[in-house]
Formats: sequence, C-alpha cells, structure tokens
Amino acid sequence: MNSNQMDSAQRIKAIDPGMAKGKAKELLDAVVKKYGAAPNSFKTMANSPAVLQGFLGLSATLEGGVLAFETRYQIAIAVSEINGCPYCLSAFTAIGKGAGMKDETLAMCRMAGSTDPKIDATLKFAAAIVRERGAVTPEDFQKVKSAGCSDEEIQEIVANVALFTFANYINLVIGTEIDFPLVMPVKQRAAEKRI
Repeated sequence: MNSNQMDSAQRIKAIDPGMAKGKAKELLDAVVKKYGAAPNSFKTMANSPAVLQGFLGLSATLEGGVLAFETRYQIAIAVSEINGCPYCLSAFTAIGKGAGMKDETLAMCRMAGSTDPKIDATLKFAAAIVRERGAVTPEDFQKVKSAGCSDEEIQEIVANVALFTFANYINLVIGTEIDFPLVMPVKQRAAEKRI
C-alpha cells in the first residue's frame, strides 16, 4: 500500500447492511446469509448493486465449475499477489486458512507455485494471464495443457483470473479498509521500505 492509501480513508464509503435499501439490501442480506457477515469489500461494492451482483453472480457460477474450491482460492492469492492488492490477499488468505489450507500452500501460491504439478501449472498459467494481459504464449498454453488441464479447466482459469482481477481492481481503486488479518503483497512491502 502506498503511503497515500495508508493515510487516507476509504474513497467510497461502505454501506451498513442494516441501513441498505432496495437491491443493495437484498444483495447484502444474501451475502450475510451465505457467509455469516458482509466483508467491507461487498459493503462497498453495494454502492453499485450492478457491480456487487455481477461479482457475486460470476463467483457463484464459477463455484459450480470444474475447478475445486482450493484451486480457485490458490488462483485468487496468486493473482492478488501479482496485482498487489492487500485487501484481496488478506481476504483470500483468511478464507483459504478457514477452509484448512496449510500455510506452506498459501505461501507457495503467492509465488504461483505448488508441489502438485497440475496446480503448479495452473498457477503459472494464471500468473502468465495476468502478466501478459491474456496474450499468453503458445508455450504457456502448452505447459498447462501438458500438465493435464482440459479445455474446460483452462477457460475456467481465465474466468477466475478475471473475477479475482475485478476484485483486486475495485478494492485498489476504493482503498477498501481491510477487515481480515493483514497480508501485504511482497511488492507493496518492498515499496514501503523505500519510503
């Protein structure tokens, strides 16, 4: 986080689910029902019900896809690390830990790596998508294919990268106040040391 973001309040206020109206209330009520609480990210997205509904809709659809929960959250952490989003890195790490993911697994996926060859290839492909803005090389594609990923899995990797990049960008733009145990991206920690 740069010093400006650290020193300033969130740029768009979070909506208290108890005070929400209309579509925003309906969406936040559904979030609370599903997760037990509404994270600041969702409370802030609720300022635009279309944004929150779009995020929740794509997320719910991908939950029903072929990629396992753990794989999706490893992609989320790898993408959030590359994009330098402290909010998402903190949130997705907490969700992963809550689901029983080991610390070593979480640390490795921050570097787009895994001891499982298929997951490793999946994360490296996700990282290539982010770094190359989708214009992956034939070699990148061949590596993920050779690791055993089907065409369906490859397309879901792309969709999950898009979903989690959406989350990264919205939280970086807003400067969403982190309501999970803090996990700072490596490049952000490096930037802080120079200040």
